[in-house]
Amino acid sequence: MNKKGVVIGVIVIGIIIGIVSSLSTSNETVNLDMSRTHGTISTAMGSPILGDPSAPITIVEFGDYQCHQCYNWFHNTKPTIFQNYIETGKANLVFVDLAFLGRDSQKASQASYCAEDQGMYWEYHDTLYNFQEPQIDGGWANSERLKAFASNLGLDMDLFESCLDSGKYVKRVQYNIQQARDHDVRGTPGFFIVGPDGQQQLGGAQPYSVFKQILDTMI
Repeated sequence: MNKKGVVIGVIVIGIIIGIVSSLSTSNETVNLDMSRTHGTISTAMGSPILGDPSAPITIVEFGDYQCHQCYNWFHNTKPTIFQNYIETGKANLVFVDLAFLGRDSQKASQASYCAEDQGMYWEYHDTLYNFQEPQIDGGWANSERLKAFASNLGLDMDLFESCLDSGKYVKRVQYNIQQARDHDVRGTPGFFIVGPDGQQQLGGAQPYSVFKQILDTMI
């Protein structure tokens, strides 16, 4: 019986190690809280939280790295929201992938999480929107370019390439896409602003004034 118990214990430990290893590298263990939700949305597989995790309001952004309206929101609206609400601790932001516009969209999302393995999710996220080109699947977000972005950021390329080529985060991205479908997000960018008393959905690259009106009523 003792030998049997030891064998079972070894098997259980092996399973746990396998799960942890699938979400980590030698550089950093990705801390995925599978119970993390904002309002009715599971953000467990989404981005790290941008801003103070304890902020009373969370902006959940559903986006595609090949979406031009996401590009417009990133450049025209997000900076002011970041300055006035995220940096001040009034709100935080989580990005959840709705990678559906082309074959390179899901690969780009996977690459962002490979960068997260090395503690550089948001730097990589910003790079993708800074270097987005208008044509969907025009080659700017193919595997070679995604690797070039990582190299320019100084990431460990052996780790990054192994992560991206293996499809390590395929299921993570698919989980996020399903969250968008479950919440009737039909296009990108799509937003939920989640406050202490509920959540409000917004569609499209809305201007700062629209976000300000909603955020100020929730504070």
